[in-house]
Amino acid sequence: MIEKIINEINSYDKVLILGFGREGKSTYNLIRKYLKDKKLTIADNNESLLENNKILKEDTNLDFILGKNYLDNLDDFDLIIKSPGVNFKYVNYESFKNRITSQIDLFLRYKNCLTIGVTGTKGKSTTASLIYHILKELKKDVFLAGNIGIPVFDKLDSITTNTIAVIELSCHQLQFVNSSPDISVLLNIYEEHLDLYKSFDEYIMAKLNIFKHQKESDYKIWGMDSPDSKANFKKSLNTYTFSKEPNNVENGIILGDEGLYLLKNNEKKLIYDKRRKRNLLGDHNLYNVAAALCVSDILRLNLKEVANLIDSFKPLEHRMEKVGTFNEITFYNDSIATIPEATINCVKSIPNTQTVIIGGMDRGLDLSMLVDFLNKSSSIKTCIFLKETGYKICDELQKLNCDKKLIKVKDMEDAIKNAYNYTEKNYACVLSPAAASYNTYKNFEERGKDYKRWIEKLQRKNN
Repeated sequence: MIEKIINEINSYDKVLILGFGREGKSTYNLIRKYLKDKKLTIADNNESLLENNKILKEDTNLDFILGKNYLDNLDDFDLIIKSPGVNFKYVNYESFKNRITSQIDLFLRYKNCLTIGVTGTKGKSTTASLIYHILKELKKDVFLAGNIGIPVFDKLDSITTNTIAVIELSCHQLQFVNSSPDISVLLNIYEEHLDLYKSFDEYIMAKLNIFKHQKESDYKIWGMDSPDSKANFKKSLNTYTFSKEPNNVENGIILGDEGLYLLKNNEKKLIYDKRRKRNLLGDHNLYNVAAALCVSDILRLNLKEVANLIDSFKPLEHRMEKVGTFNEITFYNDSIATIPEATINCVKSIPNTQTVIIGGMDRGLDLSMLVDFLNKSSSIKTCIFLKETGYKICDELQKLNCDKKLIKVKDMEDAIKNAYNYTEKNYACVLSPAAASYNTYKNFEERGKDYKRWIEKLQRKNN
């Protein structure tokens, strides 16, 4: 597999590594491990990339295109290995589209192991991690990589024909792929990333690429309960679906009142009881469980064992993560919530939620659903708003004469101070922003860590 990837890269004269973040560095390291003298170019918007980077400075077979114009001359290259973080919204790439590749594209093209790809607007990290947890606990040769933060090239040396690769796939990683996983999972599609795509339709097409290049023998698993996912559904030979609506499921999982039912060969069987004690809170997480159960059935795993392993799975950081109880207030970190639907699910799932912290980068999403939910919620008493979208939501709620306490704050420190002041004892405060973080933070992880830092810092000060 490695040899084929390296030979593919080496067959081109002008090779560009586009973006030098985590994945770009991983690509460079792999190429240099096997092609020490290959002429390469690195393009990145960071003008200071070479500062304190001895390895790059000493590489005499490297050229650089750095700074704000790093996307200007892409048509000059024979192969462009694109990192997912590079924004192509304003790039006219049609003339060189067939020269764009990526780690994921090369990995899927030359894979020699079973691959399970997971995408969706929300839930893909949790679902991919849950599938990995199940397989690891069952002693399978499995690794987790992709958008979860681990470049697939970092795993190449350990792969055998018995390996199972579980790969979380973002829309950015899927946009230019020309191959698909053996088992492809689409959880849902919601309005998201409008700041990074020319249109919502382009975003949807990127997501659907996970299925586009599948063979007849491959499996697709399709979540049917988000309107845009259902509207684009295409059945093939080996298709599983999951839904609350039985009519949407011919083969797959029905999310019923009692729990999750496997419908297969016209037989319906309860395989996961909703009343089981699980760490994944909320009915929305049952969709992630349903996807994992579909994968488990395809792999012919013992579903009773799988149910126990689902119960033992612990939620990931920043995903309805319980930070702790301080001054008799329980704090939860749901910084991953970057769309209104995610915030609504979070508030519904966490008991005794009285205070919610909302707001972030304005990407033009429709916020009316969230405004209506907050206005009508009987549990929420205090809404704390961060700029930019938080201020917009606050203004809309004030127009409705909302009876909640509505507080605009300047930063996270100010938000936590108000949370301590206005959340009653034995109730919960939740950070669930319904917006991206890039107006203030590097990413949602940095935002979540800052939230936790101020909770603990102000708690110590208060004591």
